[in-house]
Amino acid sequence: MKSAVHIVAVIIFLLFAYWQLNDPDPVPWVSIYLGVAVTAGLTLAKRYFPVLPLIGAIVCLAGLLYLSPDFISWIKEGMPTITGQMKAESPHIELVREFLGFVIAGVIYFFYYRLHRRRKI
Repeated sequence: MKSAVHIVAVIIFLLFAYWQLNDPDPVPWVSIYLGVAVTAGLTLAKRYFPVLPLIGAIVCLAGLLYLSPDFISWIKEGMPTITGQMKAESPHIELVREFLGFVIAGVIYFFYYRLHRRRKI
């Protein structure tokens, strides 16, 4: 059962990375999502490197801190929809989506960091 969770994580984050290929800034996002997929794959292979998910979590935390003013601004604006198309007059869509991407990846990285650290000891 546990390995099924890791398999799902590999598949989901590989898909996330693939969907970022047409993004205006694909390199950081593909790297972040591939890092999660690799970490989950290493966990499946019972290879534990706590430094990998720790670095990923730190990068995500830095991204969250960088984008938090934009996220707070979006909340103050009444949280307009982020499901529409990107337009020049609504840059909040991309910024909020990126913030939420950092949240998702960061939580998973932190989960794997704790798991790898426990297994490594």
